[in-house]
Amino acid sequence: MGIGFMKDTRHTNLVDLLQFRALLTPDLKMYTYLVDGEHEEVSMTAAELNQRAMAIASALHGRGRTYKTALLLYPTGLEFIAGFMGCLYAGIIPIPAYPPHMRRPTPRLDAIIRSARTEIALSTARLIADVMPNVSEDSLLSGMDFMATDTLDDSHTFFCLPCKADDIAFLQYTSGSTADPKGVMVSHGNLIHNMSLIAKYFQLSEQTRIVNWLPAYHDMGLIGQLLMALHVGCELIYMSPVSFMQKPVRWLEAISRYRATYSGGPNFAYALCAEKFNAETDGDIDLTSWQLAFNGAEPVREETLQKFIRTFTPYGFQAKSLVPSYGLAEGTLYVSGYKREQTYTTLWLDAESLERDLAVVVTKESLYARAVVGCGILVPEQRTVIVHPQKGKLCGELMIGEIWVSGPSVAQGYWGNPEATQLTFQGTLASYEGERFLRTGDLGFIHDNELYITGRIKDVMIVGGRNIYPQDLEYTVQNCHPAVRKEYIAAFQIDVIGHQKTTAGSSGEIVIVAELNREFRHRGPKEESADHRSMILQRDVLAAARQAVWEQYELPLKDLVLIRTGTIPKTSSGKIQRRLTKQWYETDKLQRG
Repeated sequence: MGIGFMKDTRHTNLVDLLQFRALLTPDLKMYTYLVDGEHEEVSMTAAELNQRAMAIASALHGRGRTYKTALLLYPTGLEFIAGFMGCLYAGIIPIPAYPPHMRRPTPRLDAIIRSARTEIALSTARLIADVMPNVSEDSLLSGMDFMATDTLDDSHTFFCLPCKADDIAFLQYTSGSTADPKGVMVSHGNLIHNMSLIAKYFQLSEQTRIVNWLPAYHDMGLIGQLLMALHVGCELIYMSPVSFMQKPVRWLEAISRYRATYSGGPNFAYALCAEKFNAETDGDIDLTSWQLAFNGAEPVREETLQKFIRTFTPYGFQAKSLVPSYGLAEGTLYVSGYKREQTYTTLWLDAESLERDLAVVVTKESLYARAVVGCGILVPEQRTVIVHPQKGKLCGELMIGEIWVSGPSVAQGYWGNPEATQLTFQGTLASYEGERFLRTGDLGFIHDNELYITGRIKDVMIVGGRNIYPQDLEYTVQNCHPAVRKEYIAAFQIDVIGHQKTTAGSSGEIVIVAELNREFRHRGPKEESADHRSMILQRDVLAAARQAVWEQYELPLKDLVLIRTGTIPKTSSGKIQRRLTKQWYETDKLQRG
């Protein structure tokens, strides 16, 4: 158990916690931002963060208006954490959000502003100057108060308002692929409990050193890393997501340079590092310090983990450091994960049994074996069970059902949305009278006290009475032709016109949308037009995909569309938005390759 975890259990909220850090370790260089993703750095100590937070709180109250919530629209950098803590000091609920781009519509931000009824946005002077003149008059942003926190006088002090464990700390807005996003109400108590679980089971302490590239407006970056540095009292070094995406090895170089012990990201980040790594130009790295590498987004793929291990073992990376985990915003973040020093486990399951909601373990060499990676041990501090989605009854071990969670980490509900709160946060079971459960919407099973994720309820396709998981089809198709960009692919069903559906999704035909590998875009004889070459490539990939899907699943594939690199819709954590992809397919909004 980490030292930091032991000390931090006395604090019930983030306000007290930051003041404690500023008093105990004022000179701790808590946050270091890599401006260029590599060597140019700016830092902030615990005392400096405390002073910046007080100055922002003072300025907020000095405006003479009472704000209940505040939208945080910061570019990556130190100012975000100062604005976040400044809101908490002022008794205002912060709402982290992706900052707007110049001359682009702002429908997601409009939906958040409408939902939260927020009236003020905090940002930097440069972003406000660059973006606001180009915001449409129809956007709700145009009617907001804006405050540039990076130009404030830091000399102001502020007596923080009393803060309790059950006060809302911030609103985490869900991705909202086809519907308006919902604001998850995360309390200070939720945060402290969840971060204590992470610190305990990942064995984090003051000696931990974190490297992060994940965005601060997403729970994995904000809670799992940014606030974890505050919680355990350690140093965090971070870069922008753009710096990582432009050159993935920067993540590994930062881990090597700063001797980081704790870092992670979604599955696609590990796949990208292994794919883009060049031993001749990128080989000057040492990953021996990396003790815990969490992989926290569904689906965690066995192939990706093994490729990462093979690629980076020569540079000191240890297989036991890989930690597949499971969590969600409605559970604050962490639900399950491995204790350090335990190698992750993979079960090979019979694919035909999976279609009947049964997890039947077979050997890796079996004809219809499918790899499912374990996403961590279940912890006694909260209850995690598997429930039949229709019957509302507990499932037995190795039976697939919906994952339900209860405990102090489960958030308070959705802001201003009692109907959705009732549906998602008020699950009941006869076996646990009086206990309220979070219905996660995720499907999985438990084996030997480990949680395995098989998919999302809303994404499962029903074909001829069989449950077909989209990630299985995606994995098959992404390996059928080199023109398909791996991990950037979506499978879904479309309704058959004129056919009466009897079961949700049972009458649909299967469609695949996949990003095109960039190097394939201009291949083909020069005398042929680009459109003609594209048509031939689409035809060849569709034929290969149809053959692969039929051979492995005996299912017909109606269509496959290749789209431009970087255009498939994704959540802020890197998950493919299948329902939005389907919507774009049906409305002809895809950017075809």
